[in-house]
Amino acid sequence: MPTIIPNSEQIEFKEKFIERYENLTDFEEFKKYSLSFLRRSIRVNTIKIPIDELKKRLEKNWDLEQIPWCKEGFYIEHIKKERRDIGNLIEHSLGYFYTQEAASMIPPLVLEPKESDVVLDIAASPGSKTTQIAAMMNNKGVLIANDYQIPRIKPLSLNIQRCGITNCIITLMQGQWFYNSNIKFDKILVDAPCSGTGTIRKSLKTLRIWNPNMVKRLSITQKQLIETAFNILKQNGTLVYSTCSLEPEENEAVVDFLINKYDNAQLEEIKINNLKRSEPILEFDNNKYNENIKNCLRIWPQDNDTEGFFVAKIKKS
Repeated sequence: MPTIIPNSEQIEFKEKFIERYENLTDFEEFKKYSLSFLRRSIRVNTIKIPIDELKKRLEKNWDLEQIPWCKEGFYIEHIKKERRDIGNLIEHSLGYFYTQEAASMIPPLVLEPKESDVVLDIAASPGSKTTQIAAMMNNKGVLIANDYQIPRIKPLSLNIQRCGITNCIITLMQGQWFYNSNIKFDKILVDAPCSGTGTIRKSLKTLRIWNPNMVKRLSITQKQLIETAFNILKQNGTLVYSTCSLEPEENEAVVDFLINKYDNAQLEEIKINNLKRSEPILEFDNNKYNENIKNCLRIWPQDNDTEGFFVAKIKKS
């Protein structure tokens, strides 16, 4: 059972938010997990250290529990429960691990980048998925990590350096500008800017700033990004679209827009072992989505005691 945040009963959910989410899931379960502490988790950076070697270094003071769907991922808790500041460990400073939420590890696993690929992470900061992709590529091939603001480039570049990544080029531009780049990619990750409603347990301010108009505005940008990515994808290439939002307008509706517009956009089934999942939303707010949306991956916080996440895998035929 999750550990509930103290005084969580004083945290208010907006009436429109409750109304919307009661139509999407078991709201009481969603609320319970959203107002509970998120388990800390790390991903071993295999570019710098083997998994077993890092486990030996940490297990003197820390309990490590394997994340079921990622062999490099571990839940971590101090043996005596005296510390939570894993970012202050020397192993973190050396780039031996990345502090990354367990569900956040899923999109790169779905993308399956290879050593010979040319890969784009179109909205890369702060670099959790970028560094995971680089490790999966064994620091080979070409990886472009892009973001659109200098303040976002700073943590991205620091994390890439800390993790010893040498196959990566950092770019600074609006993701939509790649349409004019004349570059074609084997694999593209669009981990899109979103409302973050799957991350309430990590950022309670999400509840304060949430509103339906914000969701609609974000969905416009998300559609631009996914369409740009699809147009610069090589034939037989793979595009993974993901968000930490639980809003259908930011997830199923965005994918529905793409596959209805492009006949050569094929949604592939996502198979991740040992991961509990929920049914994608096929109808919302009087809109019916393409039946192939059933191949998308939707995870609520209560499914695996993680953040909420949405992932779609699209092949260009």
